[in-house]
Amino acid sequence: MFLKSLGLLSLAALAGCGPQPARPPDAPAPNPASDYAAAPSVTEVRMVGAAPVLSGTAPPGAPVRLGSPDGAALLAAADPSGHWSLRLPPAAEPRIFGLSARLGKRQVQGQGYLLVTAQGRAALLRAGAGAIRLDPLRSPALTALDTDNGGAAVISGLAPADTLLFLRIDGEQVAQARADGVGRYGMALNQPLSRGAHTLEVSGDSFVNTAQVEVAPAQPLAAGPLRSQFTRGGLRVDWLTPGGGVQSTVLLD
Repeated sequence: MFLKSLGLLSLAALAGCGPQPARPPDAPAPNPASDYAAAPSVTEVRMVGAAPVLSGTAPPGAPVRLGSPDGAALLAAADPSGHWSLRLPPAAEPRIFGLSARLGKRQVQGQGYLLVTAQGRAALLRAGAGAIRLDPLRSPALTALDTDNGGAAVISGLAPADTLLFLRIDGEQVAQARADGVGRYGMALNQPLSRGAHTLEVSGDSFVNTAQVEVAPAQPLAAGPLRSQFTRGGLRVDWLTPGGGVQSTVLLD
């Protein structure tokens, strides 16, 4: 497994704990026999002035909650077509949130955790998988590197839809994959990625993307569920997974 579960739920506050501000009425609960309630999601993060503005989807009419580890929450509501948007107050440091929507008496959790930086970088952090960048980026691009302390790694990026891709690390081809129908890809390594400096290279028929990265184990998170620092290659965040392990994500420049 990419990350070992330790049986802890230290980030439960991201999704549903803590004080709740005034909220919109409940959306009608789906009929289990005929309706499927899609989980809420963030589809895009853009900067408007100094503030990030989130856009996403949720069941039509559902109240949407963006919760932070300290229990604070921001609320929005999906319109009749299932779209919602939310403007975050400016902040100097990267922030992590859990996303959920309420249907009837139950809370539907979104996938992963949302990371948003002061500069507008944003990604969906996924335990045991590669991060999905949500800020506007031009394809093709290398977008993220995810590692655990055992050296397991996933390289993520953007490329033309359905393109066959080849990954080289320090000049040696180590993996190949195909971009999906919307132009995203993730390549999990079969062997651990050693500590130290590495050159990542992803190539397709008409492009080559490269990135220089520094791989190092994450230290224990003593001051909260998120730690960030600028490193060779981009912004690195070490974050606590729902299983209690620490995953490191580099948002590549």
